[in-house]
Amino acid sequence: MNYEETVKYIEEVPKFTKKTSLQHTRLILEEMGNPDHDLKIIHVAGTNGKGSVCAYLNSMLTEGGYKVGLFTSPHLVRTNERFMIAGVPVDDDTFCAAFDKVMEASRRVMEEKGESHPTYFEILLLMGLEIFHEKEVDYVVLETGLGGRLDATNVVEDPLACIIVSISRDHTEYLGETIPEIAAEKAGIIKKGVPIVYDGRNTEAAQVIGAKAAEMESPAYVLEESMVDLITNTREGITFNFIYPGQDPVELKIPYVAEYQMMNASLAYFTMKKLYEEHKIPDDALMRGIMKTKWSCRMETVMDGVIIDGAHNEDGVAQFIKTAVHFRKDNAITILFSAVSDKRYTDMIHEIVDGIHPDHVVTTQISGYREVPAEDLAAIFRKEGVTETEAVAEIGPAFERACALKGDGMLFCVGSLYLAGELKAWIEQHKGE
Repeated sequence: MNYEETVKYIEEVPKFTKKTSLQHTRLILEEMGNPDHDLKIIHVAGTNGKGSVCAYLNSMLTEGGYKVGLFTSPHLVRTNERFMIAGVPVDDDTFCAAFDKVMEASRRVMEEKGESHPTYFEILLLMGLEIFHEKEVDYVVLETGLGGRLDATNVVEDPLACIIVSISRDHTEYLGETIPEIAAEKAGIIKKGVPIVYDGRNTEAAQVIGAKAAEMESPAYVLEESMVDLITNTREGITFNFIYPGQDPVELKIPYVAEYQMMNASLAYFTMKKLYEEHKIPDDALMRGIMKTKWSCRMETVMDGVIIDGAHNEDGVAQFIKTAVHFRKDNAITILFSAVSDKRYTDMIHEIVDGIHPDHVVTTQISGYREVPAEDLAAIFRKEGVTETEAVAEIGPAFERACALKGDGMLFCVGSLYLAGELKAWIEQHKGE
């Protein structure tokens, strides 16, 4: 099959398979020759920020001269984005070759051992491990999908370190209703004796993670809010001090305007410091790596005063609002918004209006079976009191209209990672016009 046929097959997998176990994933890996056994892996879990932490790790290791494989989800435009090597998505031929090897092994496991077909995410993980093994990367930065304990990525048996980022309520139908329940699922990635670095700002989550680390006899390093101290926050990014007890403060610079990125950068930086004997990257290179980090559509400045953010759950929207409010006192704020039908978009709109009081809003719509009409979204904004609201169904024209309304102020494009991905694709296509 060619690339398009391969992607279509993978996307149709949820229609005919069922949830599988880690043992199922391991059986296929064994049939593939255990490609994961030769990989040096840093495993990252959590609710919000794990992709950003992965990006910081990837950038620091790359700045240190290493060839890095980065596995993240979801993709924004093309499925290849889930497998990055040296900051570049793998090519279509590599993608298809890995898929063929995964499916050959899967068919043998299905036929000879009576196992079920691998799931959508399982296939992608297996492909990633095969690609990184075949390309002989020096390190792999591995982001969990959903959860931790039962996540397919938890098949990794001996990572260099584990990181757990901030935890909040999301995917409660799978992970539990309470923070301790969700934290217990995320803490399932902790392996015996493997260092764990985690965000300790939520005390309920921190207690669960700390107890699991003690049970697994894992060196545990908790980062508190007091360990980050903001120096400046401008349109160009943030400068802050990272202060770990017993160490001199370190001034770090990140190319993002969201203050929550200080903790994400600190988690990644401190993990790299704890792994120094493994990689031997000097501190100045780590700091350059953090400053050069690129993570698409997570509070990403794509043009002067234009920020795209994929925030779509409760905590993500709250953090987006906090960032926008910081700039509200000096800038008029325009919002470009869209959402998919299975997200709580009415509540999101209420929170955005109540928190930011935007000057202008443009709503648009994401194509697909979960589409919410732009006019329906606009009606909710108007009901919330934003009279300067326009509905533009097509994303490209909606973005152009929002940019025109922005003027010298700031434009935040928010509501869905699907919106973020489509915007990035449109901007790339029209670059230079």
